[in-house]
Parts: sequence; C-alpha cells; structure tokens
Amino acid sequence: MGVCLLNYLSALAHGKPPDYWRTSLPVAATGFVVTLGLRPFLRRLTDVRPWRQAAVMVAPVLLAAGALGLVYVFSIDAWCGEECRPSGNIGYVAYMASSLYVVITWVALYVGIKVHQKLTQQTEAALSATAIAHQAQLRMLRYQLNPHFLFNTLNAITTLNLEGDTTGANRMVERLSAFLRRSLDNDPMQRVTVAEEVGALRQYLGIEEVRFADRLRVETDIAPDCRDALLPSLLLQPLVENAIKHAIAKSVAGGAVRVRARRADDRLWLTVADDGPGSAQLDPGASPARGVGLSNTRTRLRVLYGPQQTFEMRNRPEGGCEVTLSLPFDVGDDARGQG
Repeated sequence: MGVCLLNYLSALAHGKPPDYWRTSLPVAATGFVVTLGLRPFLRRLTDVRPWRQAAVMVAPVLLAAGALGLVYVFSIDAWCGEECRPSGNIGYVAYMASSLYVVITWVALYVGIKVHQKLTQQTEAALSATAIAHQAQLRMLRYQLNPHFLFNTLNAITTLNLEGDTTGANRMVERLSAFLRRSLDNDPMQRVTVAEEVGALRQYLGIEEVRFADRLRVETDIAPDCRDALLPSLLLQPLVENAIKHAIAKSVAGGAVRVRARRADDRLWLTVADDGPGSAQLDPGASPARGVGLSNTRTRLRVLYGPQQTFEMRNRPEGGCEVTLSLPFDVGDDARGQG
C-alpha cells in the first residue's frame, strides 16, 4: 500500500491526472499477492545461511518481479493506450527493472525485520539464562552458609554433651532452631536492612554465647542513617563467625568482636574487627585466606555488585584482624519515599 501511495503521488507530481490510480492500484494489489507468495519461502529459509537464501530466492524474486512488471505494463496500456507504451524494448526492460527493484527491496526489508526479531529473541533468551544462572549461583552461595555453620554448631553441642553440660546443649539447640527458622523463612534473593541483619546476627551470637560464655564480647556500632540500608542477607554472619573462630576460640581469655556500619556519601561501609592475634595469612608472602565464609562473601559481593563493591581484610596495627566491606548505599524505594 505504501508503494501504491508513493507511486500515485509521484505521478500526480509529474502531471498525471487523478485517475492514475487505475494504474497504481492493480500494481499494488499484485505486489501484495506476490509478496504473500514469497513469505513461505522466506520463512523456510530463516535458519539458512545468507548465500543459500539468495541462491534459493533468485527464481521466486524474478517471477514476482515479472508478474509485477507485466501487470504494470497492462495497466498502463489499459489506462492510456498507445500513448503510454514504451517506444522500444528498452522501455519494457526498464519497467521490469523497476519492478525487480521493488521486490528486492521488500525481500531485504522482510529479511532484515526477521533477523532483528531473531536477534532480539536470542538476546532476551541469553539475558534470561544469565539471570537464572545468576540467581542459582546466589542461592547456592547463600545456602552454602547453613551446612558450614551447622557443622561448627553441632560440634559445639556434642562437646557440651560430652562435658555433661546438658543445660547448655539444650539452650544451644533452642537458639539454633530459632536461627535456622529465621534463615529459612528469608528469601535468599531478597536483601534485608542493616537493622534486620544485625537482628539475625544477634540470634547467631546467642548460640555462640552458650559456647563461649563470658569469653565472647560483641560490640555493635550502627549509625542511625544506616539502619534502613539494604544488603544481602546473612552477609555479616560468616565474617563474625570467622572472627570468633580465629580470635576468640584460640584464646583462653577470649576477646571482643566489633561490628560497625557507617555511610560515606553514596557508600555503605561495614566493618567486622576483632582483638585477636591477627591473621598469619595476611603476612607478606603468605597465601590469601581461603575459609569458606570469607570466600563465600567475596563471591556473593562480586556476583551481586560487580566492580561497585570492595572487600578488604587486614591486620590492625593495634592487634587483631579487620574485614571492611563497601557497598552502594541503597535504602529502597519505600524508604526513599518515607524520607
């Protein structure tokens, strides 16, 4: 229809009378029919290489262009008779060439649209597959924490039973049950606020307090403007667990673990520090830390935030080890609206 309108308006611009539509309309109708006939060929050739498509489509395109050219010639002849007939064969060849140009242009446009649609579908499928793999990796990393944590806790419960401290063992089982219930109720793909994360951390520390009693001291320093900031669930627990394992459990006198949250511009800074002996793995020439909790946290942050996050572990000059995380500061749409 677009070709028909363009042809008709062009004819009017060159001085043709208004009834020239009697020539344009039959040509447009013929073009509609022949292109309908070409579509099945093109559909079957969707997954064929371009050069094979071109080879197969030569004959159909020539037939379609021939039909279009013949209709145009007959329409012109019917409209104005001998006055509009070409003076020689070259004129008919020109009619056929223009028809061939129109058909080839339509085929190219059709193929281009189909290729674009196919590429769009492939891109969407690739993005969907990437998102599914991304979510599966995050779930795996998130659930990996539970077996690791359970192994340590069950060992502690066994030790309490062997020592005859059944009251302590029962109390630890109760707190373990509450902690796991909270963990399993949370969707691993959902982020939580810093306040919620600290609440879950306190449940975990309630378990460790049974194990270490007054040997474990925990200090939390959460800035008020950080309480509603979002972060991955159970992000701090493996860091605190690592500090307890290497700083508290190895010391007869025990020690302290400090959890801190601060905001600096558009960044959320989280710190977990202890006053233990520090990490020998951070000494010059030593291999990097390879604990499950630390490597898990690094991977989760890298998957979730890419280059927008940092993970730094260092020995403090005053003694002990410190892990510092930096994330984009985000309080979510609801919290922004309330602000």
